[in-house]
Order: sequence, then structure tokens, then C-alpha cells
Amino acid sequence: MKNALDILYERGFIKQTVYEDDLRKLLDSESVPFYVGFDPTADSLHIGHYIPIMAMAHMQRAGHKPIALIGGGTAMIGDPSGRTDMRSMMTKETIAHNCEAFRKQMARFIRFEGENAAVMVNNGDWLLGLNYIDFLREFGPMFSVNKMLTADCYKQRLEKGLSFLEFNYMLMQAYDFYVLYKQRGVKLECGGNDQWSNILAGADLIRRKDGVDAYAMTFTLLETSDGRKMGKTAKGALWLDAEKTTPYEFYQYFRNVEDIKVAECMKLLTFMELDEIERLTQYRDERMNEAKKRLAYEVTKLVHGETEADKAQQEALSAFSGDAEHMPQAVVSAGVDTPVPDIMVLAGVAKTKSEARRLIEGGGVKLNETKVTDVNATPATLRVGNEFVLHKGKKIHIRVTLQ
Repeated sequence: MKNALDILYERGFIKQTVYEDDLRKLLDSESVPFYVGFDPTADSLHIGHYIPIMAMAHMQRAGHKPIALIGGGTAMIGDPSGRTDMRSMMTKETIAHNCEAFRKQMARFIRFEGENAAVMVNNGDWLLGLNYIDFLREFGPMFSVNKMLTADCYKQRLEKGLSFLEFNYMLMQAYDFYVLYKQRGVKLECGGNDQWSNILAGADLIRRKDGVDAYAMTFTLLETSDGRKMGKTAKGALWLDAEKTTPYEFYQYFRNVEDIKVAECMKLLTFMELDEIERLTQYRDERMNEAKKRLAYEVTKLVHGETEADKAQQEALSAFSGDAEHMPQAVVSAGVDTPVPDIMVLAGVAKTKSEARRLIEGGGVKLNETKVTDVNATPATLRVGNEFVLHKGKKIHIRVTLQ
């Protein structure tokens, strides 16, 4: 069986590691428990979590044991990494609800039963009952404030103000790694590259406290060709919850990625074989459209299941062929005298009426085959009745029913 590091490297996952030769030998010699942390600040995972989850799946397939750590304790402080403001604190009930939602979504990628079954743990189980004085006496001497202040997650906040509450976050995350090492034999923590300093702190704590080797690994971010994070839509984040981002919207997002990013997305976001990816993405012309369709289908199938992926694919085909019966649908509480911008907002194709008006003024909106040129137009003035196809540009087509 291939070493898990080789699998992750050839698919483009790994951004940074430490003591790589030793880690490689460890992954070759035994089934290694490893963990990834997830911040339960919403009731759904989003595309930013996708790459770490896929990495967990590849490592599980290579014989290692994934542990999904839900930050039920640290979420009550807030992670300053990548943020310019202080995150609001959450209730225990909200965190518990979000944890359950995460488990259901992760189960599409990793196995929670059988050999090397994944487990989900909540750091609130050990953090919330800590005695602060005892914790400081035992672990405080292991951390250098000077070294902590050189970490990017803190440097970025110092200009605007870093609370002592948030300053504790690195200690808490390092302690998580130590607890999982003691309880479950975990010697490897993985995560997004913005967590590098926190992960290193945990590995260093284990080495200093118990004299045992521990390892860190971070994964690449999914970015556009100009360096922006992928996964932002007109409605906000690209969620894995069908109620927040529909399977059709999810499918369409990946159907429309840049040609240059298709191969990378296939390697990171699907289980497709590398030779097939190379074959499908070797072109630099219209033939890339077939690769994009395959990418969109495979990713949607993983997140939402085959039935929803088939449906989204059919809806996309119908939208471009004019088959209104199989298009995505929106039932809107409005009448034929409701202005089109209002309908666009209610149907979810525009966030605000101002955005809808700009789209109309730019010539990008049609009801059936009639272009909307007046921002005050209504279905009645356009003579389309209470059922019609709303076209937004060349890619968004929705069958709207007014009632």
C-alpha cells in the first residue's frame, strides 16, 4: 500500500510538515491515529472544510485512523487565526447541535464504523472542567510568550488589539493535541495552513512534556488563479448543507470554475484516478467543458449523494436546452404586478433589489425570452403570467411560480 504522504503529495494536499522522514517511517510502520480540528461556529460545514476532510478520507483509506475534533471548548473562546475581530461566543446547546450536523456531513467522506473507524470527539469534554491554576502550573512553563507573539495568528491581531481571552487559544489547542496523545495515542495533527503555529505548539508541547515525537501537517487552501479563496458565491459561502446551498447551486459553482483550476479541483475534491484526471484536463479549448461537467458531478455526488447529483446535472442540462420542466424551481409569494427586482430577490438570484436593478440595467435579465429593460417592469407588463423562466445572464435559469 502507498504511503499516505505520497498519496497526499501527488494530489497536491500538503503545504507544510515537520520531521517528514520520521513521519513517513511512522506512517509506513503502523496505523496512526491523527486528528483535525473543526470550529463548530455554524450548523454546516462549508467548502473551506472540504480539503481537510478529503485528506482524512485518503489517510483512512491508507490504513490510518481519523479523529474529528470538534472545538466545543475552544469555540467558547474563539480562534484569532485569520481574523481581524473577536468572534462572538456560543452556547453549549448551539455547539452540540452543530456537532451533530458535522458528523452527518462527514459520514459521506469518512467511515465511522469498521476498520480504522473515525471517531468524533469534543474538546469541551476536557477543557470546560479544567482548573485554571493547575493548568497554568503544569503547562504554562512550556510556552514562551516571546515565541507565541511571533506567530502569524497573533501578529495580525496585535495592530487592532488582541484580548487575553484569545491569547489563550494556542495553549488550548496545544493542550488538545496533548490530551489526544495521552488518551488515544495521537501523534499527528493536521489542518489548514492558517493553523500552522497552533499545530506546531501542540507537537512541541508533547515533545517537551513527555519526550515523545509528535508531528504537524497542514493542507493547501482552495484558491482561484489570482489568489482569492474559492467557495464564495453571490449568496455567501458555499455550504455543504442543501438547505444553505442547493445541490444545483453547488453543481453550477464547480461547473463554472476556471479551466486552469479544474485538474487541481479534481485531485483535491474527488477520488478520481490521476491518470483519468490528466486525460480529461489535457485540453485548453472547449473540450474542457466535459471535464468541468465531470468535476461538478463528482463533487456534488460526494456531498449530496448520487440522486441529487443526477438531478442537478439534469437541471443544468435542462436550463441550457430550454427544458423548463427539469429546471430548478422557485415558488415565490408575489403576484404578476410585483416588480421584477422584487421577484429576483425572492427567487434567490439577487441578494438585494439594488443588485437586481443593476443586472436589469446591464441587460442580463430575461423572463422567458423577453429581455427586461425597465427596472419597474412586472410580469404583467411583460405579459408572461404567473409562471415563467427567469434567466440571469447565461448561466442561471430558474422556473418561477408566483402565488
